[in-house]
Amino acid sequence: MKTRSFKSQSQVRMDSARLIQRGLRCDSNESMFMLRQLDYIKQQTYDIKYPELKARKLIPVSSEADPGAENIFYRQYDQSGIAKIISNYADDLPDADVAGREFSAAVKTLGASYKYSIQEMRAAIYGNVPLEQRKANAARRAVAQKETRIAFFGDTLTGLIGLFTAPNVTSVTIPATGSGTTTQWVNKTPDQILFDMNLVANTVVSVSLGIENPDTMLLPLAQYNYVASTARSDYSDKTILNYFLENNPYIKQVEWVNELKGAGATGSGAGPYDRMYAYRRSPEVLTLEIPSDFEQLELEKRNLVYKVPCIERLGGVLVYYPLAIAFGDGI
Repeated sequence: MKTRSFKSQSQVRMDSARLIQRGLRCDSNESMFMLRQLDYIKQQTYDIKYPELKARKLIPVSSEADPGAENIFYRQYDQSGIAKIISNYADDLPDADVAGREFSAAVKTLGASYKYSIQEMRAAIYGNVPLEQRKANAARRAVAQKETRIAFFGDTLTGLIGLFTAPNVTSVTIPATGSGTTTQWVNKTPDQILFDMNLVANTVVSVSLGIENPDTMLLPLAQYNYVASTARSDYSDKTILNYFLENNPYIKQVEWVNELKGAGATGSGAGPYDRMYAYRRSPEVLTLEIPSDFEQLELEKRNLVYKVPCIERLGGVLVYYPLAIAFGDGI
């Protein structure tokens, strides 16, 4: 019967040292190959994340206009005339009439492109990497970012209008009731914040004489987080946001929008104010005009490079009933 021998710890250490020395004598290719066998490449990729683009979510989209249109026109009519008490033989009955006005907005083209070389494509196929799709997604994101910027802020060079630059929208003065006579919510009590939220929402109703009832409120992210996580009072299990949504008769949804940070007028030595909005989110009130959505045109080959042009037709934001929108700066 054979007996099994065991190495001492010193012998094990000596054998390990010999293996290490032997490995060091491998040429560079052999060493790299051995090291590569110890690597593990995860199948999931961890791409850089970007903030959500919310313009299409918050502004109703209209694609009614033809992509070939250079301008979008819409008409608005108003009625006039008041009846009066007349005699049996009266011949001076007051006239009732209808007057119309026409408004227009230009349509512009947004453009971007992506490209790849023949070798890049071959390498992507070899490495099983969806190169073309990733580049197309980057171009789409570039167009969407510009679309969102115009949807909110407009474009002064082309005259496109955005939600934040729409004319005749009601501006509400936020009361300076915070500590140190400030308007910012971080310096206000929950009651004072609720007053501001109700003030902007209810102004839409009062200014329009009850014709317009807002259903959506927009807040900068910091203010949204504050009202969503701050208790209504020391004795309440509801947040400021919960209490507002349960008690305001008009607003059904409150959303945060990154673009509202610094979107207001410039304050005294404090930079641009943060802004809040209340409005009726309906295509009857406003639309984001996109006659032609993101489109990839025919592939172009230039020497060893393929290029794909991408376009979108955009007409900015049309506000048909500005009294259905109100905003307040300084929160």
